[in-house]
Amino acid sequence: MKKHFRRAPYFLFAILLYLNVSAQDLLKFEVQSGNFDRTDCPLSLSIDQMNCNTDSLKLALFEVKGKTETAVPFQMETASGAKVWFILSGQTLKNTKRTFVFRKMLNPQTFKPGISVVKKDGALNLKSGDKPIFSYQIETVNPPKGVSPFYKRSAFIHPVYSPEGEILTRIQAPDHYHHYGIWNPWTLTFIGKREVDFWNLMKGEGTVRFAGLISQVEGPVYTGFKSLQEHIDFGASGGDAVAMNELFDVRVWNIANQRYLFDYMSTLNTPLDSGILLAAYRYGGGIGYRATEKWNKDNSSVLTSEGKNRKNADGSNARWCIIEGESASKEGRSGILFMSFPANRMHPEPMRVWPEDQNGRGDVYFEFCPIRHKDWKIEKGNDYTLKYRLVVFDGKMTPEEAENYWQAFANPPLIVIDNRTTKK
Repeated sequence: MKKHFRRAPYFLFAILLYLNVSAQDLLKFEVQSGNFDRTDCPLSLSIDQMNCNTDSLKLALFEVKGKTETAVPFQMETASGAKVWFILSGQTLKNTKRTFVFRKMLNPQTFKPGISVVKKDGALNLKSGDKPIFSYQIETVNPPKGVSPFYKRSAFIHPVYSPEGEILTRIQAPDHYHHYGIWNPWTLTFIGKREVDFWNLMKGEGTVRFAGLISQVEGPVYTGFKSLQEHIDFGASGGDAVAMNELFDVRVWNIANQRYLFDYMSTLNTPLDSGILLAAYRYGGGIGYRATEKWNKDNSSVLTSEGKNRKNADGSNARWCIIEGESASKEGRSGILFMSFPANRMHPEPMRVWPEDQNGRGDVYFEFCPIRHKDWKIEKGNDYTLKYRLVVFDGKMTPEEAENYWQAFANPPLIVIDNRTTKK
């Protein structure tokens, strides 16, 4: 008995020490909102400085408010160093701070992916629960019967749904069979002195096609995919040839409010020794959007970051643009906020906005067009990236909300690390 009681204190001490180690703080940091209100803002943080090499303990993230701690979903990337993504959830007022801590634990709370991606009916279909968000077409879609087969193509986003299920995109409109929801071909291009049009498919000069799925991910913070899209030159010597390769990277953020938020990134390069010239033109590349056939000049609107509307937005430059119109949602309106990233070519980006008399009824088309006013030469051996963020919504979006979304995209909140918790 003496041996038993003599060892008990050491045994209890070992348990307490073990429990203490199992809740070890690794890194504490503040998120400072800065001069703008923030709403469901995606943030990333390098965690290379943390000592995460352990077999039995796992990483957990908590938000700390006084004596209350709330577990926060996060998602790790390791492609180039360890980085985590998380959502600064809800409303964060300007000039305020929120505190977080990474901790090692035995059994941290687990979070399931909030958004799924399912390959079905020739497309990658992204959903929030049972609600569809959008589909990315990986199989070729043929034009209607009796229409030239030149109009067929893949590698586009359609349909795009509002949170209440309103379809906001259109493909193969009889006035423009080559329009495909949200897509980004280039129009007036030159390989040497030869013109190649990847936009106006009826000319039979080129097209864009899905060439393979590179990766796919589902997680508690974001769900997305990377694909290869090939810009095909039909007039190349020796037959059809790739004029440009495009890494298409799409990421849908798992935000809590009643809006959808997704990033759309295009990285171009060319295998051509002579390169390819994307000549200045009012259409081409960037991100193009053919809106639902429900919208016309009388029931929809355009508003840019510079305060321009449909009457005067065409050819102007903007950081963001709201396209919205009448819908069957409870609020009676739905729309998409398009945002351009500051590193994009010609940012703030030129736009193509259809005039109010388009097709007689004022059909709606919008595009960020980085070659609207100036040629762009794509040289072999270099990568060229364009990045956009979209917010899909029901109801109305104010200019103040749009600006805050853009600031979160372009100038995210500052993360300040407490170096006292950093492991060397």
